[in-house]
Formats: sequence, C-alpha cells, structure tokens
Amino acid sequence: MKLWLIALLLMLTGCATQDRYVQWETEAPETFPKISAVGYATLAMQPGKTQSQKVLAAMQASKIAAYRELTEQVYGQRLSSKSSVSDWVLKNDTINASVSGVIRGARVVRSYPAGEHYVTELELDFSQVWALYQQQHKSRKVKQITYF
Repeated sequence: MKLWLIALLLMLTGCATQDRYVQWETEAPETFPKISAVGYATLAMQPGKTQSQKVLAAMQASKIAAYRELTEQVYGQRLSSKSSVSDWVLKNDTINASVSGVIRGARVVRSYPAGEHYVTELELDFSQVWALYQQQHKSRKVKQITYF
C-alpha cells in the first residue's frame, strides 16, 4: 500500500516539473472608447501684470482642469467624509475629494477664450492609450505550450 502511494506521488511530481516552452501572442481589445473632458479657468483671477500673461496662465489652468476631469473619468474620485454630532445635533460635516492617476495619450481638441473664461477641451482615445501601453507592458495570451 505504501509503495503504491509513493509511486503515485512520484508520477504526479514528474508531471509538475516538466520543461516547457510557452509562446505568447499579443491580444488587442475589440473596441476602444473615446472620452472627452473640458476645463475652465477665469481670466481675471490669474496672476500676471499684463493681459497676455493672464491669458497664458488661464490656458495652463484650464488644461490642468481638463486633465483632472479626464483622470476622474478613468480612475474615479476618492471621497472621504467626517461628521460630528453632539447632543443629537450635527456640529461639523466635511467631505474631501481627491483624484490620482496618470493620463497618457490625451490630445487638446480646442483651446479658446469664452467671455471671462478660458476653455480647454481634451480627448482621450483608448486606442492611443493601448498603443502607448504596449510599448512598455506587452499584453499577452498563451498562443502555444510545448512540453519536452
């Protein structure tokens, strides 16, 4: 009985330690969505001595605001809240929001002044994101396994 059990264990161990060669194949998603975001900045509130300096600052601020909106769409928004109650009366209620992520491959569609604001429109095409990602992290699936 013990000899039979040892033989079975040796056979199973032999199967688990076979040498093999795995051939991988890159697999692209079937569809790639496009998302867009708009950022706004007030011209009058920007730092600068001249109007052109304020416009340049507003351009940058509106672009950052648009990137933040794209990041919210891709990664979501982290919310934390805190409430305090004393004698069954709400004394303090705070909510904090934060966004964190890396956006690659977005392009500026339009950037223009609109009244007292500056507007930047961004677009993120996930086919471009996938192509950029493939340069660093090859997405793979098993194409073939050859056992020796």
